[in-house]
Amino acid sequence: MTPERLLGTRLRQLGLAADMEVATHSNRTVMLSVTARGQLRLHRGYSHAPDRVLRAILRFIDARQSRERRRAAEREFLLFPVHAYAPSSKGPVRLERLRPGDEAVLQRLREMHRGLNVQWFEGTLADVPFRLSSRMKVSLGELCLDARNKQVISIAISRRHLRRDGWAEVEHTVLHEMVHQWQAETDRAVDHGREFRTKAREVGVAPAAARAVLGGNGR
Repeated sequence: MTPERLLGTRLRQLGLAADMEVATHSNRTVMLSVTARGQLRLHRGYSHAPDRVLRAILRFIDARQSRERRRAAEREFLLFPVHAYAPSSKGPVRLERLRPGDEAVLQRLREMHRGLNVQWFEGTLADVPFRLSSRMKVSLGELCLDARNKQVISIAISRRHLRRDGWAEVEHTVLHEMVHQWQAETDRAVDHGREFRTKAREVGVAPAAARAVLGGNGR
């Protein structure tokens, strides 16, 4: 049996609820999340982690633990080098060559971020680089983090999203990614869990990272 298939068994032996489903992924940004339906999603590199790291994961997802213990557990499992054991199939983020007009778009995104930062986060978030991606076909935006220390690297916005959906929807997407930035910068789990949904409602954005939007063609 592969280490990935053994992961669920190992977690249950260490105390995971028997009815909690475990799934693995290769996401570069979110190492661990619990879905609204109660599925535990882990980076597949954790299949090679020692028991102490898996116990930290169980402490982190246990709502009965204090916030301090959960933060300590998060720091412990984030130190495990998952990418050394299971590199992302996407590989490192490759920057696309700038196209004519891109700099004006990026400047508008940076100014949008600064305005939303003041409006919704009291100006507490750090300035962040933006990049445009032609590879994103489903996701509208993506916050890229350094998995070792949760430092924000950039926010990517889909070129397709910009082209089809207009600036009002792009602002919604930027604000969604800024909620993730807020999670990272306030030492919270970067996921779509309860804290994310609460903060998203506060700032008026939908929690889904890929959502149906009306573009200029009326789809």
